[in-house]
Amino acid sequence: MRVHRQFGRWIVCGLLLVALMGCTSRRLTIRSEPAGALVEVDGRRLGLTPVSMDFVHHGTREITLSAPGYETLTVQQPTPAPWFQMYPVDFVSDHFLPFRAINRNDFTYPLTPRTVDAEDPNLLRGRAGDFRSQSLSGG
Repeated sequence: MRVHRQFGRWIVCGLLLVALMGCTSRRLTIRSEPAGALVEVDGRRLGLTPVSMDFVHHGTREITLSAPGYETLTVQQPTPAPWFQMYPVDFVSDHFLPFRAINRNDFTYPLTPRTVDAEDPNLLRGRAGDFRSQSLSGG
């Protein structure tokens, strides 16, 4: 009988521990001025701004924004880890907190209008050919 009672306590403690397990939510949101720019993060196409993505690891991300009539912008954007994601605290915040730890990174990028040299029609034709080949190849 004593063994069953002790086993029951271990089961209750285990279930309680599983129920109290924490979780960390990491989200990256990208906006542009003006809105509607195509966003690629680390070579992966996400969609049009504003756009968000979940991520697992902090670090530097390569973010590329492009929109018709604007210069393409490529940025090496660091996503710094908050204090609760620093070693060794991250183990506790990821597994044992009784609440959800939230980490949001929100970045806004202004786009520069593209200036086209009206004197050089070959430049405009070359850009049109580039856009055409990109649309046909999907990249």
